[in-house]
Formats: sequence, structure tokens, C-alpha cells
Amino acid sequence: MVTINLKLSIIKKIISFIYGALAYLLFLFTILYAIGFLSNSFVPKSIDSGTETALLPSLLIDVLLLSVFAIQHSLMARPAFKKWITAFISPVIERSTYVLFSSLALLLMYWKWQPITAIVWKADNETIAVIITGVFLFGWLVALLSTFMINHFDLFGLKQIFDNLKDKIAPSSEFQTNYLYKIVRHPIMLGYVIAFWATPVMTVGHLLFAVTTTLYIVVAVKHLEEKDLRESIGKAYEDYENKVPMLIPFTKKG
Repeated sequence: MVTINLKLSIIKKIISFIYGALAYLLFLFTILYAIGFLSNSFVPKSIDSGTETALLPSLLIDVLLLSVFAIQHSLMARPAFKKWITAFISPVIERSTYVLFSSLALLLMYWKWQPITAIVWKADNETIAVIITGVFLFGWLVALLSTFMINHFDLFGLKQIFDNLKDKIAPSSEFQTNYLYKIVRHPIMLGYVIAFWATPVMTVGHLLFAVTTTLYIVVAVKHLEEKDLRESIGKAYEDYENKVPMLIPFTKKG
């Protein structure tokens, strides 16, 4: 009986590891696709490609797609939801499950996004267009590097599945304010905002995406994520809030 239980435990650990690894690989694909999606490069379906239909239905569909992602992303990140879902799945794969559903929400958006190609602005000068594209890539780089400045592997569920595979119980993640986190409290989100707005050709559809995602980031960070952080970390986070701006660098006094 002991041998059978041991084998079942090993099988569960292997399944959890495969599940988490696949969720992470899917996340990598969705992020790489996002770069192509927003830059209208290298992907079969981008933000401005496809058959354009009537304006109002396109707006409604795109806002609905963005709302699906926003609701999923915010709901599954809340402590109450995490507590609820871990009654049904192992805590080891809770973060991987969050990553998986976030990726699926993004894939749905890429698939069903309705292009609205009327041009809001366009950089006709080739040098300026190249500079703007550089800023776009810089935004993605800021977002990526910021994940490693805290704990990339914990953030995306890999640390949990590795520790579980090795029968290791890791301590809870520590509150860290390294590198870019000394400049803004949410450099990952700052990187995304830069990438969403930096485009040499801004269409109405891209503008809708940029405005909606920026508003979502500001509201979700300020009223949801930071509330959770204050409750979980306490005074240390409140002091951090008083010293470091949320998204716009160098806007705190003193």
C-alpha cells in the first residue's frame, strides 16, 4: 500500500510539472504573439488585419474581448478566488492555472479581434517610425526584465512545480524592491503601457486597445492589486507607496 501511494504521489508530481510547463510555454507563445499582433508583423492575425466590418459591432466585440481578459485576469488574481480554487486543485498548480487561463483569454482576443483601420496618426518619416518601433520593443523589454527583478519563475508558476517535484517546501516570496522597482511600483505594467502606445501607425482599433488596457491597468493596480498588497504586506508596502510612484517615474516629491 505504501508503495502504491508513493507511486501515485510521484505520478501526481509529474503531471503537475507537465501541466505547469505547458502552461508556461503557452504563455510564452501568447506574449510573442502579442508583439506581432500589435506591430502587425510575423503573425497571421494582427490588430489591423482581417476583414473590416461595421464600426459599432466591431467596437462592441473588441470591448467584450478586452473585458473577458480583464475580468479573468483580475478575478483569478484575488486572494479569495485563490482560496476557493485551491479547494478543487492543488495549490502547486494554482499559479499555472492562472497563467493558462490568462493565455487562453489572450488567444481568444487575437482570434476574434475586429480590425478598425481608420488612421488616427501615422509616422511618415522613416527615422521616426524606426524610433517609435524601438520604443515599442523597449516597452516589452522593460516588462520582461521586471519579471526577473522579482521572481520570474515564481510569478509564472514554474518555481512551484519544480519545488513540488523535488519535495521541497519553499518559503513564501519576499517583498522585493529591486532595480526598476525603486523607480516605479509596477514596472511590468509600465512596460506594457509603453508597448501598447508606441506604434508608428495608430489606427482606431489600436487606439481602442491602448486606451482600454491602460485604463484597466490603472484601475486594477490602484484599486485591486495594491489593496491586496497592503493587506498582505502591511506597513512595509504602505511606506513603499509613499516613496515610489505607481507607474509614472519621478513623480513623487522627496
